[in-house]
Amino acid sequence: MTLMVSGLYAGLTALLVLALSYKVVKFRRANKIGIGDGGHQGLSIAIRAHGNLIENAPIALILLALAELNGMPVYLIHSLGTAWIVARLLHAIGLNQGQGGHHFGRFWGVLTTWIVLLVLAVANIGFFLGL
Repeated sequence: MTLMVSGLYAGLTALLVLALSYKVVKFRRANKIGIGDGGHQGLSIAIRAHGNLIENAPIALILLALAELNGMPVYLIHSLGTAWIVARLLHAIGLNQGQGGHHFGRFWGVLTTWIVLLVLAVANIGFFLGL
């Protein structure tokens, strides 16, 4: 069995990682900040948007790939993968537009990320238990 479907979402996640990383680098170069955030809230937010994705992506993508290997229907892999990508986009937009505070995108991005992780975790445990 191949991992073509989860591979799609891994690729899309990598593109988002690159976009958020580029935003950090661009801000660092414009403000001549090599390490840390130099006390700039905008850079601090960009670093956290990138970091939060990096913190969540490995487990989400591992669980997605395992669910695909374990025989989860393709439409569910696509549904969860799409929800994952939308959640991470919402979070990044919300964190940046909300300047680190409360924002629709940040709230729904985090909540949707947690739901995707929970569904994938339970599904993979269910596969193991033969449910």
